[in-house]
Amino acid sequence: MIKFAAQAGAIDEEKVVLESLGAIKRAGADLIFSYFALDLAEKKILR
Repeated sequence: MIKFAAQAGAIDEEKVVLESLGAIKRAGADLIFSYFALDLAEKKILR
């Protein structure tokens, strides 16, 4: 849904992805598997 909304110009994909993953982390996740991991790693956003 995030990719589709970003393609339609409804959202800023990077901001929404970071917020979504941040929310998962705040909820207590120790490890997150995401389809967005490669995109974020290429942009050097992931550490």
